[in-house]
Amino acid sequence: MSDGAAELEARLKTYEGRAAAVAGVGKDPVNEPMIRHWCEAMGDTNAAYTGPDAVAPPTMLQAWTMGGLSGHEGRSDAYDELLGLLDEAGCTSVVATDCEQEYLRPLRPGDEITFDAVIESVSERKTTKLGTGHFVTTRMDVRANGEPAGTHRFRILKYAPARPRSKAARPRPVVNRDNAGFWEGVGRHQLLIQRCGGCGTLRFPWLPGCGACGSPEWDTVEASGEGTVYSYVVMHHPPFPAFDPPYAVGLIELAEGVRIVSNVIGVPYDKVRIGMPVRLRFERYDEELVLPVFRAGAEGGR
Repeated sequence: MSDGAAELEARLKTYEGRAAAVAGVGKDPVNEPMIRHWCEAMGDTNAAYTGPDAVAPPTMLQAWTMGGLSGHEGRSDAYDELLGLLDEAGCTSVVATDCEQEYLRPLRPGDEITFDAVIESVSERKTTKLGTGHFVTTRMDVRANGEPAGTHRFRILKYAPARPRSKAARPRPVVNRDNAGFWEGVGRHQLLIQRCGGCGTLRFPWLPGCGACGSPEWDTVEASGEGTVYSYVVMHHPPFPAFDPPYAVGLIELAEGVRIVSNVIGVPYDKVRIGMPVRLRFERYDEELVLPVFRAGAEGGR
């Protein structure tokens, strides 16, 4: 490691333990309309989230702390200084990598949310496929009516983008401990759907727990590959080097009843229609990347 890199890492480490936000206040109390919108968007029909004794879905923990377009006044100078230091070092790009949440008590409509956040850690220099940079983890401690309600850890990578390859590569999926099994199945040319071990509900995308009964137990079933176009968009802009617009991106309803976002191939982009039958196939884009796509107007394949 060069002297300059060592000096930078030493400076970055001085920010660990410093406040990222102080005395933050949620812009709205926990409320039924936001719970309803969340459940509709997620397709979560758990009865615990409706009625007079409703609680908020636990995974909404961060939602009650978000500042919206106007932001929060409680954000600290230390966090901005840290990001500025990384910018000066050439780490001008940022990507969110993962989050972890711990739930201490249910949140109910009317709860007033407050929070503090701390810069928990700044990693040593890391080299990834995106580029070289540092992972920054913040920990937010959330309170409801002054009582501890949960903890939210959020991790980003601030990095200097790697030099583009001679031929643009498709973006790589983010693989984590919750979805690794899905991508292992794709590598075997299998489209696997999670099945709850408690109530048998099928779910996609993969999640650590069941939205219907809350059980953490699950196994998988392999999709038959049959589906229909539930909805779609045609991408024109912005352009990405690995893609050749215009192209169709569909929300595919599988025969098993769950939905997946994927490319629709086999017909011109302007011929894709809602209700169109499609068939799963697996496309290899390079030596490392295989993705599930859906072909219309012809048989699929593996």
